Order: sequence, then structure tokens, then C-alpha cells
Amino acid sequence: MNKVRLGKTEIVVSKNGFGALPIQRISEEDAVYLLRKAYDHGIRFFDTARGYSDSEKKIGLAISGYIKREDIVIATKTMALDVKSFWDHLYTSLEMLQTEYIDILQFHTPPFTPKPGDGTGLYEAMLEAKEKGLIKHIGITNHRLEVAKEAVVSGLYETIQFPFNYLASHKDLEIVELAKEYDLGFIAMKGLSGGLINKADVAYAYLAQPMFDHVVPIWGVQREHELDDFLLCQDNPPALNQERNAIIEKDRAQLIGSFCRGCGYCMPCPVGIQINQCARMSLMIRRAPSNAWLSDTWQENMHNIENCIHCNQCRSKCPYELDTPNLLEQNLIDYKNILEGKTKV
Repeated sequence: MNKVRLGKTEIVVSKNGFGALPIQRISEEDAVYLLRKAYDHGIRFFDTARGYSDSEKKIGLAISGYIKREDIVIATKTMALDVKSFWDHLYTSLEMLQTEYIDILQFHTPPFTPKPGDGTGLYEAMLEAKEKGLIKHIGITNHRLEVAKEAVVSGLYETIQFPFNYLASHKDLEIVELAKEYDLGFIAMKGLSGGLINKADVAYAYLAQPMFDHVVPIWGVQREHELDDFLLCQDNPPALNQERNAIIEKDRAQLIGSFCRGCGYCMPCPVGIQINQCARMSLMIRRAPSNAWLSDTWQENMHNIENCIHCNQCRSKCPYELDTPNLLEQNLIDYKNILEGKTKV
């Protein structure tokens, strides 16, 4: 089983992290089952967030009476931008997770890098929480290259969580390498690029390369077969070979560039457009069984693009600086052509 040292935290976990965002979409019973199965099969790193509705609560239920707290690593996040909200979030997280401490508390995609003396008091609150024993390590997550880079070189953080997979750009790779240089644990979110990557073994093999020995991928798990895919990779680590490299090159040729990653930071839309799916429909409908994306519900969602008021809020909030309104329009044109039989999928 591949092991990873998360930088200066000295935390060592398997090369599989459980991304608990998707379990907010399933029942408590199903979530507890998945979390405990993951633990029983060697997964020790669980990542969640205060903003993931009941995800923390479900982890707390899974732990209670079943898992020794010291046997696992829990990372959660706060989107607080003021000190009062920070403490409210932290104490709520502790209550929901049924724990006395959090291993890694992360600032959740802030638009800036919290620092001592910046006037917000946020970093000072983190330090106080650490001194009180409520948290063990300070981390940060982001999608913005500038913020991520600043956080790494600041010396203030012990982990960085950032989108990374085999579709990453050379600028993304620089953040990974910089984290290694500064001895930060690197937590890779979007390991499957929001569903665009559909071969678990290929995604795992890429991140299992020796150059990424400080990287822990967190795989979003909602269904048991998804968990099984990554447990299989953990027990029998796949290596890059000619076949897997060919898949990577094919996907890169098709997907690298101005595509929507589905992160959702553009949401909500004032007129209710499901931007984080509609802006990448052309890709999703070709990389997954198309019938699901041609349902009445998705036809309604896609046609809602016609109600766009061109407020450009989505464009201004996109961490990848995409022209989101134009992406929506192009995806709608393609979708209509598919419905009319003008384009085959």
C-alpha cells in the first residue's frame, strides 16, 4: 500500500483520501456504511467541510462507537471571513464530527491568503484554536493559482489543497512542486476533474508517480462501486504503462484548455442556470452514458440558458477566468444539435 507523508505535519496516510462532499447526497445509513467500509479497508484520511451540509454529521455518526479517533485523520474547512464566523464554524464542526479536535482545519477557498496582521483576525484565530488544542494543523484550499502560490511560500501553512490531476496545466504542476520544496502536504482535489476523468486506475497511477510522493488525492465517493475502484488501486497499485499513457494523452488532447471543471464557485445563478454542469455539457454527454444527460430534466436545465441576463457574475467568480456566458451558449448550441440529430454522440 502506497503511503504519503503530508509534509511538515508528519501525518502519514495511504495514497487514498475519502472526499466526503458527495455523501451529503445520500442517506445517513448509506454514508455511515461507506465511511466505515473505507476505514475497514485502510483509508485513514477523511476530508469534509462546514459548507458540505450534513457531511460532517455523517462522519461523526460513522466514527461514534466504531472508530478510535486517534486512528484517523479528519480535515475540514471553514469559509468564514470574520472571526465570529470562524469560531461558530469551528465549534459546530467539532459538535457535528463528535470529536474534541480536528487534525487539519483549512481556510476554504478564500479570495486572499489569510496572514497575521491583515486586519481580518482569521489567521490569529487559527493560531488560538491550535494553542487550545482544538486543531492540530493549519491548512488552506484554493482554486486560484495566485492565492495558492502565496500561501505555499508564506510559511504560514502546513497543507495546501488544490485541484490536481493529469489534465493539470504546467502552472498547476508548479504549485505541486513548490509545495514539495516548502515541505507542505499537498491534498489533491478534483482528482477526476469533476467527473471528466472516468478511469480510476489511470487517475490513481498518474498521481502515484514518485514525483508526487507528497500528494494525497481525495476521491469524492458517493457510491460503493466508486469506493471499490479506489480500494482496488490501493491494494494493487496500478502503474503507468503504454495503455494508460495513451488514455492520458487522448484525454489531454480533448480536454485541456478552456473547459469548465464543475467547481461550482460561479453558483448560484440569478436565473437558476445549473452553470457548473451546463457549461460543460458537451464534454459530459460524450464521456458518460448520454441518455442520463438527455432526460427531460436536463433538457429543461439546458434550455434555461436562454434566460441568461448576461450579468457576468459567473464570469467574475470563475477561479479559472473562463468566459462562462460564452461557454454556456456554445454548450446549448451543441446540445440542441444533439437533440435534433444534427450531431452524433
